[in-house]
Amino acid sequence: MGWFKKVRRTLGSGGKLDVPKGLWSKCDQCGEIIYRKELEAQSHICSKCGFHFRIGITDYLEILTDGGFLEEFDVKLRSKDPLGFVDSKKYTDRLKAAQAKTDMFEAVRCGLVEIDGRKLILSVLDFSFLGGSMGSAVGEKIARATQQAIKRKLPLVIVSASGGARMQEGILSLMQLAKTSARLAELRAAGLLFISVITHPTTGGVTASFAMLGDVNVAEPGALIGFAGPRVIMETIGQELPEGFQRSEFLLERGFIDVIASRNELKQTLTTLFNHLDGAGTDPETAPN
Repeated sequence: MGWFKKVRRTLGSGGKLDVPKGLWSKCDQCGEIIYRKELEAQSHICSKCGFHFRIGITDYLEILTDGGFLEEFDVKLRSKDPLGFVDSKKYTDRLKAAQAKTDMFEAVRCGLVEIDGRKLILSVLDFSFLGGSMGSAVGEKIARATQQAIKRKLPLVIVSASGGARMQEGILSLMQLAKTSARLAELRAAGLLFISVITHPTTGGVTASFAMLGDVNVAEPGALIGFAGPRVIMETIGQELPEGFQRSEFLLERGFIDVIASRNELKQTLTTLFNHLDGAGTDPETAPN
């Protein structure tokens, strides 16, 4: 009866097994309960339905690169509070809380990496930092990363996950749409490749700027991609939306994105695109459209 006594010792006061927190995750799409370490081994993809769990910068660096940043740019660059913005909290307090929660200074990290031995400039947004919103510092870091790609004559990859422009910075946030787009135009003029990787969710001003300006736009399966949210659109036009509206698969059928790649195939997809397209932009006749 030793096994029975062992089970009794693990029971809590409610008669349920006292399982440590963080060992299991529940799939938001199918409800499957997945062992955490198994989920991590599968690139945070549900083994039952293929749902892609939201992940952060550290995970993408591990999945995509040969060993993280070789050199990280503008690590301590961060937003201030030019408007003295206050809603239910001070903007400065929200920034401090996000920095403490994520151990980052801003919602994006940028730097030099290698993917299958090929050097490139990589920028990754993290939704856990104020919804991956683009304030003045995020836009500036994206713009500077693009300039680094031009200076070093390297391709650029941006992984997006964002709720859009950061309202607490008003017009200064909206200006980042034009700034980042202008820098990408310079990158294109230099004949350098830009691949945009769009993850769930990517909306608002990020969709309206750099996320949709790739020479190739790659999306993860099932990602919500759009400007305004579905509920806002329904209320505006007074009509039901098509099934799967604003999801990767819907947008691929209509030509808004070029490729859907599962996360565990994303690194190989990027490598294949580099092999076919990197350097093609130096000749206007072969430049990617």
